[in-house]
Amino acid sequence: MGRNSLFKAASHINSLKRAGDLAYLFLKYGRSDLFEREEVVSALESGDHGDYDRGGTGEELAQDLERLGGAFVKLGQFLSTRADLFKKEHLEALAKLQDDVRAFPSEEAKQIFQEEIGAAPKKVFAEFDDDPIAAASIGQVHRAVTKDGTAVVVKIQRPGVRADYQRDLDAFQRIAETIDTTTEFGKKYELSRIIRQLRSSLLQELDYSREAANLSQLGENLSEFKNVIVPRPVSSLCGQRVLTMEYVGGKKITEITPLGMIEVDGSELAEEFFEAYLNQMLIDGFFHADPHPGNVLITDSNQLVLLDLGLTGHLTGKFRDHLLNLLLSISEGRGDDAAAYALKTGEKKAGFDESRFTSEVSDLVAENAGSGISRLKAGRIVLEITRISAETGFRLPLDFTLIAKTLMNMDKVVEALDPEFDPTQSIRRNAGRIATSRMSEVLSPGAALSGALELKHLVEKTPERVDRILETLSRNELKLNVDAIDENTLTLGFQKVANRIAMGLVLAALIIGASMLTNIDTDFKILGYPGLAFILFILAASGGIYMVWTIIMTDLEDKE
Repeated sequence: MGRNSLFKAASHINSLKRAGDLAYLFLKYGRSDLFEREEVVSALESGDHGDYDRGGTGEELAQDLERLGGAFVKLGQFLSTRADLFKKEHLEALAKLQDDVRAFPSEEAKQIFQEEIGAAPKKVFAEFDDDPIAAASIGQVHRAVTKDGTAVVVKIQRPGVRADYQRDLDAFQRIAETIDTTTEFGKKYELSRIIRQLRSSLLQELDYSREAANLSQLGENLSEFKNVIVPRPVSSLCGQRVLTMEYVGGKKITEITPLGMIEVDGSELAEEFFEAYLNQMLIDGFFHADPHPGNVLITDSNQLVLLDLGLTGHLTGKFRDHLLNLLLSISEGRGDDAAAYALKTGEKKAGFDESRFTSEVSDLVAENAGSGISRLKAGRIVLEITRISAETGFRLPLDFTLIAKTLMNMDKVVEALDPEFDPTQSIRRNAGRIATSRMSEVLSPGAALSGALELKHLVEKTPERVDRILETLSRNELKLNVDAIDENTLTLGFQKVANRIAMGLVLAALIIGASMLTNIDTDFKILGYPGLAFILFILAASGGIYMVWTIIMTDLEDKE
């Protein structure tokens, strides 16, 4: 066996092991009412994990995922919004998953930089710090100073990470497809669809040139928000595996002590941060989909810095309109309206229970609105809507889970800045401004030009079309194809039905009369039976056979 064959065999065995690891995690930590079904257990049982205890704690789940590393940590973070698959305790643990791993050697980092940029760091920078300031599963970050004295950070991708992630994703896909094709559970929850979305988001994160473009676009979109900063990329020093951007110093908001927050106008920062994200989602349609507290810094000048734009979302204009109405309905406690707008965002699967969906969403919104909680968390409600959708057979768009995750992280950030901040009040305050902006977008010069071009096309073609219609009228050749009921055919059909009913009644009368005549003794007999009764039976039988024959022949002619 050649070296390549051995490598492929080893890779296949490793992939099977990773698939078994995933199956083990689902069986151990998944919602017991879902994953303990016999069909799911038999589909998942693979790998060599021996016995497992059902219902491990959230902390144990986080430890298991971090131990497995690779795409497992990303999968855990990705599933932190799937209330339909995991218990609340596990979801909270998944949301706190840390992606910290040991740094890889700086010599390898420099080699990757040179391969991507075409020059060694020492040729490009005045200073380059060999010791990374942070390391994660995808890459690590180094401080540097450009030749013109600009302080920057350089994010360099971990060697071999793309191949490792592809291996894990293939294993995940194998397990998901097995469940989807062999169980009713899989058909309902569509695990393959979840893994495809995870693959798409990870491929985004692995392309640093795309993240550089995201930084530029988001920075431009948020330029009006003076206290929200997006680091600018250095385009000439960016590639698929290298991202260079300006260095902006600050502390994670989770590291600021209550005493330190005294010097910060948390209320103003929370409002501006929340407005900035409403703008991203509801006006621009392009948003940073991972604003968890660890990705938000606060500078010495009390400005907020948004980091890690590897994961972003894009929303269509129609979806943004539905989302705005959904968030307004939630903030105002209008449960029926919230259910109606949620239904407009997705599609109904076979067997969808609409009455249950509407009832549960309405109850969810009403319960939260009437609970006396001063800070109604729209993110948590949107997350619950994803659970209700899965359980009732409604397919939400993939971006809906990103919206839920983003809203939940927004809630955490503003709560850290100002515990009294009410997101729902902010939604109501900004609704008018957002609606006006959406309207101006429809009436923008570009949209007006598009409409004008369509009108121009209509005006140009109208004389020609009118001329053709008039010419056809003058020749008396105008025909209208109307798909309506043919009254002659309808009348004929009724006549056939009436005739058959009448004939059936006559035959029934003959049979009844014949049966009564059999009790009358007479000298006229046929085959030992009263003659008249026998004749009536023969007539009834002949008529019945004739009627059946005509019905069959008529139906065959109609089909032809």
